[in-house]
Amino acid sequence: MTRENVTPIMIVTTSGDPGQPQPELGSEYDVIVVGGGPAGSTTAALVAEYGHRTLVLERSPFPRFHVGESLIPETWWTLNRLGLIEQLKRSAFPRKYSVQFVSDGVKESAPFYFDRHNPHESSQTWQVVRSEFDRMLLEKAVQNGAVAHTAAQVLDVLFEGERAVGVSVKLAGAQASRVCEIRAPVIVDATGQSAFLSNRLGLKTSDTLLKKGTVWTYFTGARRDEGRDAGATLIMQTEGKKSWFWFIPLPDDVVSVGCTGGLPYMFNRERGPAQVVFNEELQRCPAMQQRLARAARCTDYFTTKDFSYRASTACGPGWLLVGDAFGFIDPVYSSGVFLALKSGELAADAIHKSFALSDFSGVRLGAWQPRYVEGLELFRRLVYAFYTPGFSFSAFLGKHPQYRDHLVDMLTGNVFKPGVGDMFQAMGDAVPPPDA
Repeated sequence: MTRENVTPIMIVTTSGDPGQPQPELGSEYDVIVVGGGPAGSTTAALVAEYGHRTLVLERSPFPRFHVGESLIPETWWTLNRLGLIEQLKRSAFPRKYSVQFVSDGVKESAPFYFDRHNPHESSQTWQVVRSEFDRMLLEKAVQNGAVAHTAAQVLDVLFEGERAVGVSVKLAGAQASRVCEIRAPVIVDATGQSAFLSNRLGLKTSDTLLKKGTVWTYFTGARRDEGRDAGATLIMQTEGKKSWFWFIPLPDDVVSVGCTGGLPYMFNRERGPAQVVFNEELQRCPAMQQRLARAARCTDYFTTKDFSYRASTACGPGWLLVGDAFGFIDPVYSSGVFLALKSGELAADAIHKSFALSDFSGVRLGAWQPRYVEGLELFRRLVYAFYTPGFSFSAFLGKHPQYRDHLVDMLTGNVFKPGVGDMFQAMGDAVPPPDA
């Protein structure tokens, strides 16, 4: 990637100046957030804005590489609350107005233009470079009063009985090899797919219907559409629908291109290394071949496997899980960053309420969980529909045109709208339920 050459955040202080000396790490805070990605930074920014002493402990130095570049429109509302919309408007991130699907490698649907469904400015979103976007969010947390330390490895969450009361952390840099314990009445696990606390508590369960594998890389010189379609996300199924590709335009003439399919199909001994899998699947997708005909790959290949899962609960006494630490769904609808931001926002409000009531029980800290899970499960059913053999959204809408708005609502991330999931009742047995 060509935009990684920005000053690393080795040290972040409450002044917001990465060049300031690292602050002495306090032994007590109100809230400790483990992880400085979108979920953790959103939680920290809003909790700090409420006035609570907030510490963010991030394992990696910034900037850090991360996939998941495509934002869906409903991220606008949390980003607006964070005060980041104007900064995003000034950025070089491509504007995203639509998503378009290609079936069987060649059959293009009409683009789903978000503003035709909702004329609000939130219908325009962005394709982001995650190293820059994640830095923007972490800096907002610091500006709001949080203390953030990168290259800080949390070794364990401390419990007294069933209640989380702090963390054990190893600091790098000037305080290398120093291991200390820090206390707080609320611990937030925002460790992403590492799912630090979920794994330790035995809460994590893989989705048996979404055992998928992905290989992705980046290109320059790929063919993009023009005008308002230049920043569109393209989702292209391969011939026979055994896999699908994403095509996400980024700044500096870079595009993110990845291929996802069933885990046994994508990664088996007979197929060979990641680049072989990628190129074999590319031959099954003429539409993507045309896009990449004159492109040059500019990074190595990356892989991830079996990444759809969910914890059985998002909260307990003194602790919460947000973003991917709670659950992750297949990336076909780019829901990851939206769910990270939304869960962080909902968790921050619940944490503030817990302080107001001096109640740090799992019930109080997790008051947001039922509503959030309802939306998450609608995304999951949408993904199931995409993968269901023989099911076609275009054929479904041909029979049930009244559900077109429901589908666009979910594509934009408006999964908390009352009645938006009614279309799954019309699908009946064609699409399995989330607990299948």
